[in-house]
Amino acid sequence: MNVNTSFPVESETSQRRPAISDWLKKRRWFLIFVLGPTLLAALYYGLIASDVYVSESRFVIKSPDEKRSQMSTLANLVQTTGLSGGQEQTNEVLTFVRSRDALRQLERVTDVRAKFASDNADALARWPTPFGSNSFESLFKYYGKRVEATFDSEGGTALIRVEAFAPRDAYEINLRLLDLSEALVNRLNDRAQETAITEAQSQVELASARARTARIALSQYRNSQSLIDPTRQAAGVLAIADTLIAERAGLQAQLETMQRITPQNPSIPTLRRRIQSLNGQIASQDSRVVGGQGGIASKLGGYEDLIVEQEFATQSLNAASAALVQARAEAQRQKFYLERVVDPNVPDEPMLPKRLLSVIVVLACALSLYFIGWMFMIGVLEHAPKD
Repeated sequence: MNVNTSFPVESETSQRRPAISDWLKKRRWFLIFVLGPTLLAALYYGLIASDVYVSESRFVIKSPDEKRSQMSTLANLVQTTGLSGGQEQTNEVLTFVRSRDALRQLERVTDVRAKFASDNADALARWPTPFGSNSFESLFKYYGKRVEATFDSEGGTALIRVEAFAPRDAYEINLRLLDLSEALVNRLNDRAQETAITEAQSQVELASARARTARIALSQYRNSQSLIDPTRQAAGVLAIADTLIAERAGLQAQLETMQRITPQNPSIPTLRRRIQSLNGQIASQDSRVVGGQGGIASKLGGYEDLIVEQEFATQSLNAASAALVQARAEAQRQKFYLERVVDPNVPDEPMLPKRLLSVIVVLACALSLYFIGWMFMIGVLEHAPKD
């Protein structure tokens, strides 16, 4: 008698299918929200995600006057705490690297769009993104994800980190950004120097014009009044008058002696005539000094005013010239320069993506969200009203 043994096998198979179906049904949310994203992440990072190369460079901004010996104690304390003289300029450069201006200038010196849209990149990683556009704003957002500019407070250096899909592309973008940063520092130096020196130069020009005006006014006054130096001329006239007065005094004494001893001396009339002549000469000399509007004394006030103005203008010119020299020296001392500590490197192997770590992160996030949702549903069911 033949016995058909296929029935138990078919029965066992039919029993397994509902069991697997029930198991899948019970765990469908876990499979959808945890296993599904993890498998997709493993598929993407394992087979699709393109290699990303990273190029780094480091620099500092220094000033030739950072170590000057006349620093105060407070300045020394500030410098030892890491607030160097060029940190403010470093922050300005880092802000520039992260800005739209840097991207626009970068587009002029290299084809950054083509580098970010490389054929070596997968569709999700390259620019433009699947849901993005070809606009500059879209490029700028992508640029912010691929270019990092930060300050390393521990090492005291600024870091530029560039990600690209080819080693040479990452190196070239980093190198161009470093060149643009150095050019920015030079422009800031020129602007600061120009501002300080221009102001000092304008003061020198004003003082020069004032001194020139004073000299011209003094020359015109001398020509109009027919004199060179009233003070010296008045002194010369007074010296002549003093000589004549001394001579008159001698003759007056001689005349008095003759009149007392020999009243009939025939020389007495001659002496009297000489004394009268000296009186006229003395009066003439006095009138040259103090004789109304034509006298030297009437011209002395205007001359002294012009002399004072000329001396003051000359002193102002000297002070302005000294300030200009000092401004140039100070601008030179405060000049900053960018020093490359680490030049951009050409990476020889990709640094990103971290494939295994990325899959683990996706799994951890999915598990966290799943358990949060599961606990939330448990709480809702526990507090639900029972029929």
